[in-house]
Parts: sequence; structure tokens; C-alpha cells
Amino acid sequence: MKLLQKPVNGIIFDLDGTLIDSMTIWCRIDREFLRENGVDDPPADISDRIKKMTVDQSSQYFIDEFGLDLTKEQVIDRIEELVRIEYMEKIQLKPYAYELLEYVSEKNIPCGVATATYKPLAEGVLKRCGIYDRFRFLFTDNEYPKGKNFPDIFLGGAEKLGTSPHETLVIEDSLHCIKTASGAGFITAGVYDEVSSADKGEIESIADIYVDSLYDLKNIM
Repeated sequence: MKLLQKPVNGIIFDLDGTLIDSMTIWCRIDREFLRENGVDDPPADISDRIKKMTVDQSSQYFIDEFGLDLTKEQVIDRIEELVRIEYMEKIQLKPYAYELLEYVSEKNIPCGVATATYKPLAEGVLKRCGIYDRFRFLFTDNEYPKGKNFPDIFLGGAEKLGTSPHETLVIEDSLHCIKTASGAGFITAGVYDEVSSADKGEIESIADIYVDSLYDLKNIM
């Protein structure tokens, strides 16, 4: 297993697919939303189509692509309503997430969360799982509306942590996020998630390290 060759003085975690086991839920909810709005056979790859988009962009895509007679605000509100119970009651941490955060705390490494998920849902699941207070910040599209196709959210996170990109580890499961962070000079760790498994080879080729489980990160850092 490849070891990190650079010191890590700050960490920016992704949320969905990295800290919490939620990606398959989004795949189901996207199709459920379209069915209830008259799309009888939603594309099987709909979640792949929108995974690089912000909440605002994906809502407009649904309207334009499927001719929905809704506003962006109505789309956003309804999808948030559909997933709310999952975040507030059901979704669990990914294996070894809590143990990794304990390790990071013992090493006095500050960390934060950068996610494309609706902020109230992200706050809710982190609080329910007992880890909200572990993080110095929770950044979403609210603060950085351009999303993770641009490095602003990661650069803002590093500034909040008081670290520079070259000493800040970004932990992500998605290829486009790894590309963005790596291109901005961050140390990157790719984490396996079933939904992004098709991109594993490319993530491995770009990220500084790739792990199949958060458990492995303790031994690498």
C-alpha cells in the first residue's frame, strides 16, 4: 500500500460516499422524484448525469430535460423532502469513519467537510451520528455555488483550517472532485464507494493514495 509522502496538517472530508453511506439512496431518490412527476421510465444513469452538478444546476436539468412544470425551488424542496427521513433517521457512517476521526483528533489535525448535499441534511446526519462537533466547518453549495468542479470550496476550506493546499488532505470518493482538488495542489485520497466503482482505475491514477476503506487511512497518514 502506497504511503503519503507529504505531511498532513489539515483534512477536508467529502460527506456522501466518503463519511456516510448514502450514495445508493440518491440514485433511488432521483428516479423516484421523476416518476412522481410523470416520467414513467427514468434513465438508469440519471444520477451519473447529474453527479457533477450543484443542487441548483441539477434542479434546472430535471426541468429542462424532462419538461417538468415546476420551478427550481419546487424541485429542490421536493427532493430535499424525499431524502430528509433518510438523513435524519437512517443513513449511517461508513465503516471506520468514527475511528478515523478519533485518530485525527488524537493527532490534533483540524478537519472540515465540503459537500454538495443540502446543508440542513448534512448538518442533521452529522449531528445524529455524533460527529458534527469534530469539524471546524461544513461548506456546501450555499457558500460555494460553483460546486466541486471549481477549487474554491477546497481553497476556502484550507483557509478555514489555516493550512495551505500542499499540506491539506482532501478525502473524496468521486473522480471529478479528486481532479479538482489535485489540480489545485491538494494532497488527495480516493476512497472506494460502490456507486463510483467504475471510476476506480482513473481515481487511483490521479489521487496521491487510494484506499478501499477508511480504516486504511490510519496506516497511511
